Amino acid sequence: MDASYITPFVASIQNVFSTMLQLPVEIGEPTIKSNPHPEFDISGIIGMSGDVVGSVVLSFPTETAVSIVQLFTGMEIDAESDDFADAIGELVNMVSGGAKAAFPDNKRVSISCPSVVIGKGHRIAGQSDTPCVMIPCQTDCGEVVIEVAIKQVTAAAQAA
Repeated sequence: MDASYITPFVASIQNVFSTMLQLPVEIGEPTIKSNPHPEFDISGIIGMSGDVVGSVVLSFPTETAVSIVQLFTGMEIDAESDDFADAIGELVNMVSGGAKAAFPDNKRVSISCPSVVIGKGHRIAGQSDTPCVMIPCQTDCGEVVIEVAIKQVTAAAQAA
């Protein structure tokens, strides 16, 4: 995967978390992920289509997600609530939207409505031909991981 597609996610999570949550984000060393299980219990998922296709996952431990949602909404929301899932979905939406706007060469990319999966041991199946880059992040609320499994689509592939 081209690093020019990873850098926008790093910048976007730092921007979204600092402006919306007043929460600085330290970025760890990105690595290639080798299994389909997210790092943590709660995952916000966005699909991408157009010139770039694939998926983006924000994965949180439950405690971290609860703290971040409280900062985001200004109120305590139970992790089993629909409002909690909506807040996680909106965070992954903002991070993904900010990143796609910064993709190189003005790529035309659409993002899907977010999905949120809550529960230990869930699995997210991606495209087998697309490597997933895992970007660990540290905040005062705890760890967050961005999983980026996207690839650029050639004009010939789009025409087919």
